[in-house]
Amino acid sequence: MRIENATLADGRAVDVRVEDGTVEAVGDLDPVADEETVDAEGNLLLPGAIDVHVHFREPGFEHKETWETGAKSAAAGGVTTVADQPNTDPTTTDGAGFDAKAERAANACIDYGINGGVTADCDPDSLFDRPLFALGEVFLADSTGDMGIEADLFAEAAERAGEAGVPVTVHAEDADLFDESAIEGDLGGVGRDADADAWSAYRTAEAEAVAVERAVRVGGETGAQIHIAHTSTPEGVDAARDGGATCEATPHHLFLSRDDLAELGTYGRMNPPLRSAERREAMFERLADGRIDVVATDHAPHTREEKEQSLLDAPSGVPGVETMVPLLLGAVVAGDLTAERVRDVVAANPADVFDLPRKGRIEAGADADLALYDLDAAREIRGADLHSNCDWTPFEGHTGVFPEWTMLRGEFVWDGEGFGAVAGENVRD
Repeated sequence: MRIENATLADGRAVDVRVEDGTVEAVGDLDPVADEETVDAEGNLLLPGAIDVHVHFREPGFEHKETWETGAKSAAAGGVTTVADQPNTDPTTTDGAGFDAKAERAANACIDYGINGGVTADCDPDSLFDRPLFALGEVFLADSTGDMGIEADLFAEAAERAGEAGVPVTVHAEDADLFDESAIEGDLGGVGRDADADAWSAYRTAEAEAVAVERAVRVGGETGAQIHIAHTSTPEGVDAARDGGATCEATPHHLFLSRDDLAELGTYGRMNPPLRSAERREAMFERLADGRIDVVATDHAPHTREEKEQSLLDAPSGVPGVETMVPLLLGAVVAGDLTAERVRDVVAANPADVFDLPRKGRIEAGADADLALYDLDAAREIRGADLHSNCDWTPFEGHTGVFPEWTMLRGEFVWDGEGFGAVAGENVRD
């Protein structure tokens, strides 16, 4: 196959030849006899995105999402590789839990990795015997699934991961610095009528920065590779960089703030929570200038029924795997980001941080994971148009650029209208 007349993120006009699922050549390529040709029509060709932080919920919570539906949603958003987190049922805290998830992940139409979890009763021997993508997210405070752990156990897990050469992804919040008084008063009604700003006041920005500092200190003491998940504050980003760790930011912390909570209510409850407009702007500055390494979604779907509860009863988390790249490209259209920066934070950098040498680039020898975008076709994001089991989005009405098609190892998994019959693979096998 030859993809002709494509524009890369750096502005180069190229052809891309694909053979046996791999990029064979990039440049001004002459056609060969009987070669299938795909005309990119001058549009932007990006490497398939790598979302290193998703919760596809299966096994245990299939009413929220499944590997099949989550993977299709990812493909329709230009994502061709995901890393799933451990807080399922069973949790992936031992070999049996890993195997149960791996069996379900075979239903994905994209490539994937499976993270191992850490709890007081986990079995590291059997867990590290499996092909882990990473250890974590390791919860330094409770979130969905109540997997928060104590400092000593975190240090032990980090040391074991360092010895095994497995990255450690950390959910960094220090619960000792939460402000309990913020959730003691009138918290409004249910769903969108809840006072969700109280959740942001409760899980303080200081709690994140202090936990990041502790995580990177443990990384230095144990030799573990620390990656800070869903960093929500500029202070957290700076602490990660100062401590020699990498960090990710989510689209919701880059495009939403506490100002949006009056409309979102519990649909905007997540951990860590939304921050002030000023902190959101500072986060976006760090995204644009390169201080944020990775953008990942923390795709955490819940049903409308689950979100239509009081602030304290509604679960934390929002969907996002299908809208990550579209939102970032919407920022490119607006002149706030470059296409090269988007390529780096969703593809090249995740591949580097998590050691995926065949992913994240359009070059000879790389997997032909590709997605084509027409920057003139930006449109409003609508939850009804998305493909997750979760039929809502916190980004309703925002501008996004969705892929014309998405390809995994040279096969179309999304053609703009439907999904191909492609089987994903574990990137660690």
